[in-house]
Parts: sequence; C-alpha cells; structure tokens
Amino acid sequence: MKEIVVSGIRPTGKLHLGNYFGAFKNFLILQEQFNSYFFIADYHSLTTHPTPEDLKGSVKRVLAEYIALGLDPEKCTIYLQSDVPETAELYLFLNMNAYLGELERVTSFKEKARTQPNNINAGLLTYPVLMAADILLHRGVKVPVGKDQEQHLEMSRTFANRFNRLYNCEYFPEPQAVSLGESLIRVPGLTDSGKMSKSAGEADSIYLNEEASVLNKKIMRAVTDSGPQEAGAPKSSAVQNLFDLMALVSTQETIQFFEDQHIQGAIRYGDLKKQLANDMEVFIAPLRDKINTMLGNEKLLNEIAAFGAEKARKNAQKTMREVREIIGFGNR
Repeated sequence: MKEIVVSGIRPTGKLHLGNYFGAFKNFLILQEQFNSYFFIADYHSLTTHPTPEDLKGSVKRVLAEYIALGLDPEKCTIYLQSDVPETAELYLFLNMNAYLGELERVTSFKEKARTQPNNINAGLLTYPVLMAADILLHRGVKVPVGKDQEQHLEMSRTFANRFNRLYNCEYFPEPQAVSLGESLIRVPGLTDSGKMSKSAGEADSIYLNEEASVLNKKIMRAVTDSGPQEAGAPKSSAVQNLFDLMALVSTQETIQFFEDQHIQGAIRYGDLKKQLANDMEVFIAPLRDKINTMLGNEKLLNEIAAFGAEKARKNAQKTMREVREIIGFGNR
C-alpha cells in the first residue's frame, strides 16, 4: 500500500512562477508515487483574513489552477477543507491536549502577532493544531513542507505522540517531512528582493495567468544595473536574477548569447528584458489558456470538488469513528 501524503494549499492569492517550479512540481511527482491528499485550506485562510472579500472565488481559482496545471483527481484526492467537517472535530479533540505555552512559543505565531496586532485571534494561536488535524485525519506519514512550516510539522508529531500516550494506543503515525529537494528551483523575483514572493508586492511576481501586456510591463521594469559593466565584471544580483529567470524559459542558445554579451561588457539590458518578456510569454501563454478555460467550467470544478470531498470524507469518517472509540465516546 502506498504511503499517505497530505498537503494544504491556502486560497490567498494567484499562483506565481515560484509556486509552479517549487511546491507544485513536487505535487505532480507526489501524486504519482504516494496516496496523496491535497486540500484547499479555506479554514486556515481565516486566521489572517477573517472577513475575506471573495472566499468562494479564491477557492475556485486555486482549484482551477491546480487542475489546469496537472493535478489529477483520479490519481490523488483534491478537496476543500471546509467540505470535510471531521477536520473541525479532530481539531477540537487535539486542542483539548494542546498547551498554551507551547502554542505561544511557535515562531509563526509570534511573527503574525507582531505584524497583525489587531487580529491576534484564537485560530492564529492554534494554527499548528489545525494543521495537525489536517494531517492526522488521514493518518498522513509524509508531508511536503518548506522551512517555514517545519516547526508546525514537529508539533504535529508532538500531538500525534501525545494522543497515543494519553490514550495508551499507537493510533496516529508520526508524520515526517518528504523532501524532493533535487527538483526544487529557487525562482527570483523581479525587484531584487529575494525569491519570488507575493509579500514583496505585485511588481515582484509573474503570475501564471498574467496577460501578455502586464507581463511585458513587469519584466521591462525589472531591477537591473544602471548600465553595462566592464568586460569580465561579475553580474550583480539583480542581473543574475534575470539570467536565472531566462534559464527557466529560454533556449540555451539565447542564454549563451547574452552571457557572451555580458562577458564582453556589451550587454544591453533593455534587449535582455525584451527577450525574456518574449520567452516568458511563450511559456506562460498555454498555462494561462488552460487556467482560464478551467475557470470558465464551473460545472466541472464543482464536480471535481464534490468527488474529492466524497473520497476525503470516507477516510476522515473512518478515522473519527476510531478516535471517538479510543477516547471513550463510542457509538451510541
């Protein structure tokens, strides 16, 4: 039997190029190798956006993007967190054995409390418990996580082991990180502020459904040096970022041409950006078309969501029947 993998997707923004070459590429590998559950974490999103303007639309967009880009509902289970009420029930049980001190020490909670002082809600505090419920509900043993989620995964192991110890059982497995680091690609942003990130602002990210005119404008405004450097001079970080982006979408001949131009001190950054914008549009256009086509097929999206919810609930209901029995509620 394949090992179970669980991962969540927060519906808080459009997918950008960094998401595509990072987590999403891993998801495509995971759905082939494991019994994978991918959920859209609409409950989680309320911890930072308690009054979302269009939660339904955001969820629909994420679902459409992931199906359009290759997640297959026949190969994995894709569902909305809010469509599986057993998530909330397990969250409740785990909260009964989560301690205030350990939750307050979580790095992400301290950071969020600092950056959103007017919205330090209980959901924010117990975010790691809800994440643990998501994983343990399917008795997940593998979780693809980034560096910022490693502490949450460690707490999921803590809650699993604590449940087993308190109720004298070995019911929940210890979830472990699954790393496909060899396939991870660091995608830089356009503003020379680090890796591509929505938090750096719209100008930093290239979205997968970006219209050609917007895409061109963003790339032409990307940060570079003030002018050509001397022959043989090393690239600045901003210029290297453009070459790194080009490596994702351009031919080797194109890249080599601009490498030679840079070495000779003859490179024209405007020409480099024009070429990158053209090659990026060639890469983005078919993805944009697939996403927009899927967004326009609401009937199919609803069917996929319902199909995923049915599969997820079947497994979740089994877990909760057994958890209730272990705790002592039984079936009355």
